[in-house]
Amino acid sequence: MVILNSLGLRHGILLLLLTCFSMSLEAQTRGDSVITKKPETAKKWFESISIRGYTQVRYNRLFETNGKLKCEQCDKSWGGNGGFFIRRMRIIFYGQISPNVYFYIQPDFASSASSTSLHFSQLRDAYFDVGLEKKNEFRLRIGQSKVPFGFENMQSSQNRLPLDRNDALNSAVSNERDLGVFFYWAPQKTRKLFSDLVKDGLKGSGDYGVFGLGVYNGQTANKPELNNELHTVARFSYPFRLGSQIFEPGLQGYTGQFVIPKDQLTTGVKINKNKSYADERVAASFIMYPKPIGIQAEYNIGRGPEYNKQTDSVEVQVLRGGYVTLSYMTKIKNQILIPFSRIQYYEGGKKHETDARSYKVNELEIGIEWQPVPQFELVTMYTISSRRFEDSANKNNFQQGSLLRLQAQINF
Repeated sequence: MVILNSLGLRHGILLLLLTCFSMSLEAQTRGDSVITKKPETAKKWFESISIRGYTQVRYNRLFETNGKLKCEQCDKSWGGNGGFFIRRMRIIFYGQISPNVYFYIQPDFASSASSTSLHFSQLRDAYFDVGLEKKNEFRLRIGQSKVPFGFENMQSSQNRLPLDRNDALNSAVSNERDLGVFFYWAPQKTRKLFSDLVKDGLKGSGDYGVFGLGVYNGQTANKPELNNELHTVARFSYPFRLGSQIFEPGLQGYTGQFVIPKDQLTTGVKINKNKSYADERVAASFIMYPKPIGIQAEYNIGRGPEYNKQTDSVEVQVLRGGYVTLSYMTKIKNQILIPFSRIQYYEGGKKHETDARSYKVNELEIGIEWQPVPQFELVTMYTISSRRFEDSANKNNFQQGSLLRLQAQINF
């Protein structure tokens, strides 16, 4: 009996093994292998890096009526002797290298030190975002980046319709950037909308949060700090849908002390003993995205350093100005056409220029952007301008005129 029971047990075990083997073969023929899968290899940080960029080439001399009409902060190829000009040549390296760390580096290979020295490589952005919680709705941006003041200042030149930023708000921050730390907050849903406004070609500004607060040097990008005081900036901007349209109102302001560098002063001009001047502004923005009609308007007021030709000195004076841009987006098959017009006004100083050059600007621009394919854009823009720009060496400098401007842009 013992032997028979033993044989029966062995037969049972053998039968069980044969049954399991048969089931395994059957599962494999169905593609449902019961063999334990190897764990997926974690994605390495450098596999998250992406590269993109764009290049802009311009010509500003068609139908030009006044070679002395210029805009130093806008485009150094304006005016007499200006020919074909590479305005920007950007390559951008970026990536979400961990769930809570994002980086962004952008050099420009066509920076112009002056009208006679072109195509230098210069750093534009070098920052990283650190998410403070799982969703990254709260984050810190550390490094050199755009100062959150003004919608058009933060809007990439790759997306902007007019060829140059408006004088009124762009005079606040040359090259729009500085070195500092900025806190941004926006819900996930709103962060996606910020992204879609750029991705869908609606000329968005990018994601600078619903609320932003930061401190920065105040001497602008790639310039050393010259005092022991930081600038402070705050911004609130909220995009929302209303019917088929998308709107984005915003408020922003900053305050600090700006020090005029020695190399920006004409010999003999009178200045404050420590070359330090109050620098503060507030601005309002209103955006209606082009679906198909678009409206973009901003206005700022404040005070800052400005050259006074009556006293041949740099003094703190009131500044004011803004702009309105109208546009209409239409598609013909797969091609995009966007006719637009901008009118702008500014009266005040430009702290980044010689002797905090004094300006009064009235300008009308009428243009059209044509995108036959996403990788190529052509902008034709006619400018009618009246500009007074004066410093110690040019105390009575008023220029007016008109010109046709062209820009070809490659996106990659």
